[in-house]
Amino acid sequence: MSQDDMHGYTVAYEREEIQFPVYVVCLIGACLGTIGIAIDNIVLIAIALLALGFGYYNYPLLETGKPRIGSGQYGVFAEGLGIVTWRSIKQIELITVDIRGSTNNELHITLEDPLDRALLVDWRRRPFYRFLMRLPWTISGNVIRIPLDVFDRPADEIMQSFTRMMTFYKH
Repeated sequence: MSQDDMHGYTVAYEREEIQFPVYVVCLIGACLGTIGIAIDNIVLIAIALLALGFGYYNYPLLETGKPRIGSGQYGVFAEGLGIVTWRSIKQIELITVDIRGSTNNELHITLEDPLDRALLVDWRRRPFYRFLMRLPWTISGNVIRIPLDVFDRPADEIMQSFTRMMTFYKH
């Protein structure tokens, strides 16, 4: 089973404002790299490589419309992670996190089992060219953390849909 086979409630990256900074930083990196090569300035080339590295890391934000997270009859899925079965999920919470004066929403999925046993399908092996690109999740201990503010649906709607599906399929 691949990510393309996933059906149910799916969420993609937002289509509007998160793409602009990636394009701008890539354009700046390309300009700095061109100027650095033209005048043979290693500092400009290094700064250009950092900017282009930022663009490469955030490239998945440009691929809008592709499901990144979601839930279905088998459990919760996330790009680059796999399908976490409903029976392995202990709790789903919507957490508000303050980072440098900015309020962000995160979905915390607490697991009852270790991640290797909780996964029905493991998608953690990615092609080499996508290895350093952004993933829509992080894991700390038995908690999968998914920042929700970059997605095309409101955080409350995502939380309600995941909770509703967990209640329906888990019992």
